Amino acid sequence: MTSVPPVPIPTHTLLGERARGDRLAAQQFHLVLLDTERAGTVYPLSGEVLRIGKAPENDVVLDHPTVSRNHLLVRRQGDRFLVQDLGSTNGTFLDGAQVREAYLRPGALIEAGDVRLRFSPQVAPVEIAPSAEDRLGELVGRSVPMRQIFALLQRIAPTDSTVLLVGETGTGKGAAAKALHKLSPRASGPLVVFDCASVSDSLIESELFGHEKGAFTGAVGQRIGCLERAHGGTLFLDEIDDLALDLQPKLLRALEDREFYRLGASTPVSFDAHIVVASKKDLWAETQAGRFREDLYFRLSVFTVTLPSLRDRKEDIPLLVDAFGGRELWERLPEKVREQFLGHTWPGNVRELRNAVERARHMADIPELAVEGLLRESTPEAPPPSGEHLQAEYSGPFKACKDELVRAFEREYLTRLLSRTKGNIARAAREAELDRKHLYSLLHKYGLVQSEGE
Repeated sequence: MTSVPPVPIPTHTLLGERARGDRLAAQQFHLVLLDTERAGTVYPLSGEVLRIGKAPENDVVLDHPTVSRNHLLVRRQGDRFLVQDLGSTNGTFLDGAQVREAYLRPGALIEAGDVRLRFSPQVAPVEIAPSAEDRLGELVGRSVPMRQIFALLQRIAPTDSTVLLVGETGTGKGAAAKALHKLSPRASGPLVVFDCASVSDSLIESELFGHEKGAFTGAVGQRIGCLERAHGGTLFLDEIDDLALDLQPKLLRALEDREFYRLGASTPVSFDAHIVVASKKDLWAETQAGRFREDLYFRLSVFTVTLPSLRDRKEDIPLLVDAFGGRELWERLPEKVREQFLGHTWPGNVRELRNAVERARHMADIPELAVEGLLRESTPEAPPPSGEHLQAEYSGPFKACKDELVRAFEREYLTRLLSRTKGNIARAAREAELDRKHLYSLLHKYGLVQSEGE
């Protein structure tokens, strides 16, 4: 696996604490000495190999009678760390079990003889100069936060380090995942996208890992899961915060071991894919609330990129309008429309802006058109004027007229539902009492949920 490039990390962060309020962050790992008179000493794992033993030439010198001269080493392999015993007299133990070699997990306890060390992560803000470009793939922005994101994505794309993308619905997490894939050495391989919120809990394990024929009722044939399909490419797990707690350990094991079992299978399947995940929630806060496993969080957040909401980067709106609607569209829009765009809070973020631009395109050269309804989809909860209701057509075939009225109702209902739930699909499905997969199909039918690249 490709090693992580050096990224400048401040040294004043608290051990084991997540850097809060930082848009760009990266993990560093270190060993903390728990015994001897030097207890509390921290040894950063900044190189490819960290050697531990009694001999003075080791990186970590443990002058203790139960420690061998060359006791063990910790070797970096991409964003994983492998402990290897070097034929020590008293052995190397990991979380109480003797090992010859094993991969470390955050918080693991290493014992060399009677000396203990803790394998601990830190997540710290990344200091990086903004890119000179105002675009990266489908991402567009000239604001400093966006150009810093461009620079970091370009920096980490050649690596296999896992990336956590955080942001509200519609901020472009899918576009960031696409950019990482296209800039990576795996660009010729598949980009497999899986939305953890779009599949019912009873089916999600099969979707991720696949199944064999007869594994459960209804399994009439073998199914290849997302992890297996992503072999040689990139796996983008969207809405990872919606992944059920009971499935999280299985995903963690698959990512750690780079192999998994299809449901009903007795032999493992190996896979090699770059893992990118996205969350609309602060995943660290979810771990503290007990809704997400801390060990999986640290496995996924080697780099964390928080995409800003559109209301926090309104200086990018003119550039985005031109990107979505054609060159110089912003200047051709009536002044009242430009004022609306700059004054709006954009709860649907870039995705909502794109839909608004599609409507605005048709009025750019017809300034006399009314613009009051341009952003109507963003404020659907406002009570309609007296007498306003869905209009039915009464001339024509009964079925055609009825179908048209149903379509109008469904679109209006779904638009208001998304606004009330601020684009949270899981919450919307619960409120509407619909299966999430069925809700997604309806939203796609009416163009209310488009690809995350928008």
